Amino acid sequence: MKKRKQSVHAPVSLIAHTERFSMAAERYRGIRSNIHFSAAGKEIQTLVVTSAGPDEGKSTTAVNLAIVFADSGSRVLLVDADLRKPSIALSFQMLNTRGLSTLLIGHDATVQSCCQASGLENLMVLTSGPLPPNPSELLGSKRMLDLLEEMKADYDYIIFDLPPVVTVTDAQILAAYSDGTILVVRERKTRRQELAKAKELLTLASANVLGVVYNGQKREKLTEDYYMQ
Repeated sequence: MKKRKQSVHAPVSLIAHTERFSMAAERYRGIRSNIHFSAAGKEIQTLVVTSAGPDEGKSTTAVNLAIVFADSGSRVLLVDADLRKPSIALSFQMLNTRGLSTLLIGHDATVQSCCQASGLENLMVLTSGPLPPNPSELLGSKRMLDLLEEMKADYDYIIFDLPPVVTVTDAQILAAYSDGTILVVRERKTRRQELAKAKELLTLASANVLGVVYNGQKREKLTEDYYMQ
């Protein structure tokens, strides 16, 4: 079977690490706190980050949330589950020869053997690996469920970066398996009808939508980046 051509986004900013005292970094810490509050006594260990459409900031949000969770002392695994246009390997300047797709296609590898150290304390990264021709089928497989259990045994939090939910079904599939989902929207980018469709699709998947990260505001207009449902 012919493999799809490797396609990647540009690297995202690790601002919660490089500018940890900035307003933006503080807002990611605020999102972390709100996720804890929204759990309402339920354990949130696996977290999906997605968006309605492309270029709305989902990967930036996933990466920086992983950083602030790790900064709090939790053992965190950041997973690039965007098996169509991954960006996390490039963001951390990592090789992407092995990753999530390696684990989904073969049964001889383990999560730990495919993870890479991020260079930041408490944070490990599982890149996408080579892009497969059938991402949705792989993410919906029993093998993915088995990998989730393996990840949960070793990490306090597992954060998944998924493709836009309106574009493909990948985010729906994994959101159904995860404890919580964050939907990212961008000012002057996300259209109202796309946001409504994204919420509808996540509801159909019985996803636990914890809230929405709203980004892209001009600095002078910044108020709150995280809104509860």
